[in-house]
Amino acid sequence: MTDRVYLAMRDQIVGLELEPFSMISEKRISEEMGVSRTPVREALARLAAHNLVDIYPQRGTFVSPFRRPDLERSQFLREALEVALVQRVIELPDRAELVKRLRAEVELQETFASILDEQRFFQSDEDFHRLISNYAGLPGLWEEIQRSKVHMDRCRHLALASVEKDIKAITTQHIAIVDAVEAGDAVAAPAAMSIHLRRIFNTVDKVMELNPQYFEGKFPNQTATHGNAK
Repeated sequence: MTDRVYLAMRDQIVGLELEPFSMISEKRISEEMGVSRTPVREALARLAAHNLVDIYPQRGTFVSPFRRPDLERSQFLREALEVALVQRVIELPDRAELVKRLRAEVELQETFASILDEQRFFQSDEDFHRLISNYAGLPGLWEEIQRSKVHMDRCRHLALASVEKDIKAITTQHIAIVDAVEAGDAVAAPAAMSIHLRRIFNTVDKVMELNPQYFEGKFPNQTATHGNAK
């Protein structure tokens, strides 16, 4: 039950259905999900451990604002894992099926980009990276990657809603990754993955400029309203 509540709330926070600094009501969540308050409290504690909510005794629980250190840590962990994965898959035999499926995913992305269907593009982007992870033959690793990249995903959703209009660039980077994997290039493949995963930093400042209300410390009254300590 706790897992169900946690996953539902995590998805709402990452997808910005629950906006940064918004207050969370245990009572409302328990009623909406038909559960007692115990799994809700346990789920909130887990979200707090992942820096997705801030819990202030006697004051309440709030969705965490965007914090640059969280984004940097999230990106670092994801890059470390996915660069290692792409290095692993190019050492495995018979990459033809993986390459075929990756190219098919890129074709879908090009279609979604042409019609500006950003949500389906986002899902196809996820599927592209999941394919590489699954092919590496390390069960459960994609779940680890999902946990590590949660703050990146949150920022990506905000970027798609505001400044991320160059989704064509993402497909170009995906093609570079596929080409390097197909060639078995142990230098180009990890380099292409690193370039792709570091692109988030190209948009953070723009996103912050357009959405300052979602970032910690952008307004003087944020600290007074929500506090700084969990």
